[in-house]
Amino acid sequence: MTRGAPHRTAALTLAALITTGLLVLAAPTSATAATPTTNATALCPGHKVRTLSFSTGSVQVFRRGDYLCALTYPKKKSGKKTMSVSVQARGSRAVVDRGRFTHHAGPISVHAGHRCVWIRGSVDSGSVSSGWILC
Repeated sequence: MTRGAPHRTAALTLAALITTGLLVLAAPTSATAATPTTNATALCPGHKVRTLSFSTGSVQVFRRGDYLCALTYPKKKSGKKTMSVSVQARGSRAVVDRGRFTHHAGPISVHAGHRCVWIRGSVDSGSVSSGWILC
């Protein structure tokens, strides 16, 4: 083994890591052109248990074990809109994501266990509130 071998090995390893990172960053993502359902399944683990529709959008709810995950989507995709999504497990505080978003509000994830949950979502002036569900 020559004196420069450890440095060459480290340099080759670093070059491989940088190349891999650049390929990952340059790769096209399918989520940008995905439908809300496809995109939601990528963002929220588990299976869909409920869709709450309202005049300006919908909230999709997923369950995986004792956890619930929710996202709010607008019906029309045109620029940033004021959106929110919240999930509250009975006996706990609501977890909320609100702001001006282009694609969706959320995902938010809550440990619900076997408790009822209250789900809310809004896009601009339209909104939905589930009441206690999934008990």
